[in-house]
Amino acid sequence: MIAIRNQGGYGMSSDEEEAPRRHSIGAKRNPDTAEAIRAAALDILIEEGHAGFSIEKVARRARAGKPTIYRWWPSKAALLLDVYHRQKRDVEYPVTDDLESDLALFLTSLLRYWRDGPAGDIFRSIVAEAQSDPAAREALQDYIAERGKQVAGIISAPRNGPGLAPDFPPRIIAELVQSYAWMKLLIHSLDEPQENAGLAVRAILRGAMTVK
Repeated sequence: MIAIRNQGGYGMSSDEEEAPRRHSIGAKRNPDTAEAIRAAALDILIEEGHAGFSIEKVARRARAGKPTIYRWWPSKAALLLDVYHRQKRDVEYPVTDDLESDLALFLTSLLRYWRDGPAGDIFRSIVAEAQSDPAAREALQDYIAERGKQVAGIISAPRNGPGLAPDFPPRIIAELVQSYAWMKLLIHSLDEPQENAGLAVRAILRGAMTVK
């Protein structure tokens, strides 16, 4: 389940424009200011998309200084990743004896998460930032590596049913599954029939499975 913030919750009014700036407490994050910055970043991204997103707009809406934002988040991608991580996602991935079903559940859940809330737009913006910003690219690569380990863990979990053949590393299968999800995200094709994700997993696993 994804919690979507009220898009109007941080809309600018004349009173807000005249309100005093929030104060930083140094290197340590002020919780209220940090939350206002995250909320402003999310609202601007929802309202204006990646093309209209800037740290200047976030600072103005959150009534925070740009130096404060850059001290706590060294790049736009770092802020966006923080906002992305805070989108609520209550999903469990039980391990069964059916690897294909387990991976299909993961994939359909991820596509739904990106489609039904702001998470897809946020992550798409992070990918866009990574194309020109080395710091953003490094942050994204670290996140991908961590997520890849989680998916590989689903794949390599002990099962009584068919599993991967010994010459197919779980990491490779994880990358293929993630690549399918990324392609759907980047071409704005997250609303296709759910069964297609299951067919994609089946196609990926064929030839990589062994029958016990």
